[in-house]
Amino acid sequence: MLRLFVRRSDDVRYFTDDRAREIDGLREGGPGRWLRGDGDTGDCRQVARVLQTTERSAVKGYDIVVAAPRPVSILLAVDPAHGGGVIEAHRASVAAAVDYLERHAVVVRDRRHGQDRDGAGTWRSIVAYTHGVNRHGEPHLHDHVLVGARPDGAGTVLDSRALFAHATAADALYRASLRYELAERTPWSAWRSFEGVEHVVGLDEGYRVLWGGHHRDRGQKLQWGRAETVTAWAKDLERFEPEGFLGAPTRSRTSLDEHSFAGALEGRPDVARRHVLQAWSNAASFGQHPQRADAALADLFPSLGGARGVREPTISVREARMTSLVREHGPRPLEDPELARWRQRSRERSLDESRDRSERSR
Repeated sequence: MLRLFVRRSDDVRYFTDDRAREIDGLREGGPGRWLRGDGDTGDCRQVARVLQTTERSAVKGYDIVVAAPRPVSILLAVDPAHGGGVIEAHRASVAAAVDYLERHAVVVRDRRHGQDRDGAGTWRSIVAYTHGVNRHGEPHLHDHVLVGARPDGAGTVLDSRALFAHATAADALYRASLRYELAERTPWSAWRSFEGVEHVVGLDEGYRVLWGGHHRDRGQKLQWGRAETVTAWAKDLERFEPEGFLGAPTRSRTSLDEHSFAGALEGRPDVARRHVLQAWSNAASFGQHPQRADAALADLFPSLGGARGVREPTISVREARMTSLVREHGPRPLEDPELARWRQRSRERSLDESRDRSERSR
């Protein structure tokens, strides 16, 4: 899950003081890392400089919290041997989500001649912190990504409407990337159900019951060492009761779940690129590399290219679903060269239909 929190303070000690020792030995380096920029991620003065703003704005920046689905987090406890791969998959996917937000949601509004224009912006520096537990000591793999409110070189702060509008698409992209990266870096694979729930193939659902993540009280901030964390998880596992496995879907791992894609767009009056990306990412049941998802959308929906901010070009739901082409040629493939061949067949069909209409009109 990706959530945005507005920061009105430049006090970053919550992040710099937490060494996240619960996942020591599983991650590479310390808890903090620079996605852009450099410096000591444990120095609150250096990290606070990330929160660029203006004198007129009360908003210093944003804390982008990106959390892995619970079954993926649980792998840290039940399979520590591959915990490093799980964290690497998560971190790569966090970077992909932040990159998407920067390319499509970081804009500065400029009013000229009575019209608003969205200018492209980039963050000067980006720092992220990886943690492995929640406030109740349960496995909870998540990142805090800190960014500034004012884009680099801009005279005003970014348009927060765009950032929040694209957050759900960025979350879907993160999850699709995580499902893909998990299979690439570990023996595990994850899939997303039609109901929108992530599962890990071969992981008993009893673990989700054991570490459900739902508590009446918020709990106190924890800073456990690795040994203490392992001991606490082992004690929890004494209460584990098997619930059984959910079988992975039989549908193809290399093509879109068209039923899920179509359902995600139901009821919309029109569709912008962020809506297509969200539906596409969620319908890639076993995940997809973010760059390939981006390339697929550029090929299939060229009119939506270059979209940024909240005023994106749109297409109809019918155009996005491509229902007649899907019925004729099958589900849209996720990878080239299969997608290119699918697209070529659809172009040939469109040309044939144009010729038929032309001949009938004579």
